Amino acid sequence: MNGEVGVHHLGSKNKYKRMNSELTEDGGDDDSSRHHHDQQERSRSARKFVYACSVFASLNSVLLGYDVGVMSGAILFIQEDLKITEVQEEVLVGCLSVISLFGSLAGGRTSDAIGRKWTMGLAAVIFQTGAAIMTFAPSFQILMMGRLLAGVGIGFGVMIAPVYIAEISPTISRGSLTSFPEIFINLGILLGYVSNYAFSGLPAHINWRIMLAVGILPSVFIGFALFIIPESPRWLVMKNRVEEARTVLLKTNENETEVEERLAEIQLAAGKPGITNNENSEEKAVWREFLSPSPSLRRMLVAGFGIQCFQQITGIDATVYYSPTILKEAGVEGNSNLLAATVAVGISKTAFILVAIFLIDKLGRKPLLYVSTIGMTICLFSLGLTLSLLKNQPFGIGLTVFSVCATVAFFSVGMGPICWVLTSEIFPLRLRAQAAALGAMGNRVCSGLVAMSFLSVARAITVAGTFFLFSAVSALSVVFVYMLVPETKGKSLEQIELLFQSEHEWQGSGVELGDVEHLVQKE
Repeated sequence: MNGEVGVHHLGSKNKYKRMNSELTEDGGDDDSSRHHHDQQERSRSARKFVYACSVFASLNSVLLGYDVGVMSGAILFIQEDLKITEVQEEVLVGCLSVISLFGSLAGGRTSDAIGRKWTMGLAAVIFQTGAAIMTFAPSFQILMMGRLLAGVGIGFGVMIAPVYIAEISPTISRGSLTSFPEIFINLGILLGYVSNYAFSGLPAHINWRIMLAVGILPSVFIGFALFIIPESPRWLVMKNRVEEARTVLLKTNENETEVEERLAEIQLAAGKPGITNNENSEEKAVWREFLSPSPSLRRMLVAGFGIQCFQQITGIDATVYYSPTILKEAGVEGNSNLLAATVAVGISKTAFILVAIFLIDKLGRKPLLYVSTIGMTICLFSLGLTLSLLKNQPFGIGLTVFSVCATVAFFSVGMGPICWVLTSEIFPLRLRAQAAALGAMGNRVCSGLVAMSFLSVARAITVAGTFFLFSAVSALSVVFVYMLVPETKGKSLEQIELLFQSEHEWQGSGVELGDVEHLVQKE
């Protein structure tokens, strides 16, 4: 009986249970127990392997996070050392996001050509080169050259990591695993803040260089990771390397029946009419579909591109990049105090991403997006109110720090990780890499525009007015999530593609799945 329950738990079909019953009747209890034990071991091994692959693939995201965090403090000392203007400061901070869009766009085509795995390696090499140039830059112009290279490398990295993880993960844990890059972005931001605080006591012409140089370390580990992680099975199928894909799936799935079912799904998705193995004609076909999308692809593009843009135009990167400026506006004095307060912001942002990881595959994507967008709207409004009415007061300073921490915490619970999860899972296989590149492009453009205009807008309408504006945009994001983002929890990548083909299912999926979730929780 135990053997039967064990096999049933693994999702096998009735014929396997009958075979197992016969073994039991013939006195094969030991064989049955051993088989069950082997399946459990295989299940544990598969989980560990997928987790390891997800962690290694997410290392590029540390680079983006570290750059965002470290630049918020390093810019104080770069101003002092290189005597740059406020406009140059805005360009230096914000250009990385804009330039990274070129990396993201190139990443879609590159990952289809050389594979997801080696695109991650290319991203690390480009970033290392840029970081090294920035570290030794004698002038603003050379610093910008390094920054541009680092931006291209980051663009490659942020686009490919979620795609790779989504393609290698089992359906049941895809949401939490695809959130890993966001965890590592937040970890990178925290490390950047800590680095600022740790090296701020050194002379101004040295400390910012060390802060930037430390960012090279994660990309060194990526080099080692490339010899451990496999290529994406879905990319291998696209390249007609089916046996290699089966080998990878055997390592990432718990039983052979599931492997064959998943392989058949992938082959069906990759073998649809209009798909050709000729890379040039495939490239043209992909972009032709984007320029003249079908109704289902249009719905995918609206949801994926829209959620990426809303993630940034609510001002999260400006809040992180310019947190010392915001806190100084509230009344915090001294570089050490400012940088210490930003560490608290980094801890909040990193800690609350763990909430999303634990809940994304249990509650679903939409409930967390609602909590996130509504919470951010309230906190951004509170921040604007505090900066306009309670500046330079002890209570106002405390409330400002709390509002900034709460804003980034609500962001980490939903908008932060889920926008990357959705973008990597809603598009069909033949379009996934290019569509993810488009989404990352929208994300980086919006991030760059917000970061490069924040100081100018704040000077025109005050810092408080800027956050009232962000609050209004965040309120619009709540409506966008309700109207245009479907629930994808518990569906395979191939099933999600079918979801978008029905307008009724697409618009009603969140409510229907929400009702089911409540019923399951009650039971």
